Amino acid sequence: MPGGCSRGPAAGDGRLRLARLALVLLGWVSSSSPISSASSSTSSASFLASAVSAQPPLSGQCPPPCECSEAARTVKCVNRNLTEVPADLPPYVRNLFLTGNQLAVLPAGAFARRPPLAELATLNLSGSHLEKVRAGAFEHLPSLRQLDLSHNPLANLSRFAFSGSNASTSGPSPLQELMLNHIAPPATQQQNRSFEGMVAAALRAGHALRGLRRLELASNNFFFLPWDLPAYMPDLRHLDLRNNSLVSLTYMSFSNLTHLENLHLEDNALKVLHNSTLAELQGLTHVSVFLHNNPWVCDCHMADMVAWLKETEIVQDKATLTCTFPEKMRNRGLLELNSSDLDCEPFLPPSLQTSYVFLGIVLALIGAIFLLVLYLNRKGIKKWMHNIRDACRDHMEGYHYRYEINADPRLTNLSSNSDV
Repeated sequence: MPGGCSRGPAAGDGRLRLARLALVLLGWVSSSSPISSASSSTSSASFLASAVSAQPPLSGQCPPPCECSEAARTVKCVNRNLTEVPADLPPYVRNLFLTGNQLAVLPAGAFARRPPLAELATLNLSGSHLEKVRAGAFEHLPSLRQLDLSHNPLANLSRFAFSGSNASTSGPSPLQELMLNHIAPPATQQQNRSFEGMVAAALRAGHALRGLRRLELASNNFFFLPWDLPAYMPDLRHLDLRNNSLVSLTYMSFSNLTHLENLHLEDNALKVLHNSTLAELQGLTHVSVFLHNNPWVCDCHMADMVAWLKETEIVQDKATLTCTFPEKMRNRGLLELNSSDLDCEPFLPPSLQTSYVFLGIVLALIGAIFLLVLYLNRKGIKKWMHNIRDACRDHMEGYHYRYEINADPRLTNLSSNSDV
């Protein structure tokens, strides 16, 4: 078929039909020619039988909604509105695309087959409306190297999704590249737990991803990442954290990522990199760091970072870094700044500062007037407080008298006779 696509084992069926036809013809010739030697017919039959048995086994059927190419070892089930993984995937598949479907839930052993999909190396499930990935969903895929779960609202990512249903006995995952871009679910589906914590738990479980080389976590609105997360992926070469909401890297350690080559931190909420972070990044000998489009605050706390940027060669886009605050420094390049430009003066404009000063004076005058009024009326206030105290005491004594009468029946009868 054109493009190498096949809908079934057409070639194998053709060879089988030809062999059967030859057997029929052989039988007809034998019956019409009695003088034919039995040994000749026997040898011919055995030859055809061996020819049929020598044919290669029929390859797996292609699932009806998919497109298969045995030559490219690829199966594409794209935008087919599938609600589950096809059961009859051909065992030769090396690249499987299940994008743009309606899978919703990926159960345990979702790709377990007989015979197993032993050659499957690339699995793309992006944009398939996945909400839940169960423990052991990617078990029985011994050759899986690249997994893409991007653009799925993963409200429930099992802690053992990548490590297997039994992390204590499962070996390390064969994964080398894991894409988890834009997987944050809507706020109403986050089940009152930290989304960052859920993803981190899945990445840490059982040290299963210690062979991972590429991790993409872009566009997930992360505010932080656990400080020890890199320790579970010591072979990481590429870490993509762009387009999140990271405010600081102080509590995240990069010292274990000795093989890191690319660190993408663009489009976050970073305001300054502190000395501890600068020292760790400088200690990574092969890394290239990208910091573009962060709201850098150019005050006295930025001095060390500016000095570091002028000396280091690991920040590839340092010429594009500009100040966002304060207003007077906006759009100024960080490499153009001097220590005299970096101070910690208040960022409020003079007009607003004057307004706050005036408001403070007014409040102070009001407070002084209030205290003066209290002082001038101190005798009246004292008399008023004594009157309130006496009234409360009389009232409580009345309640106490009534309670004693009600508690003693003799006093109750005495009170009744005295009334008579």
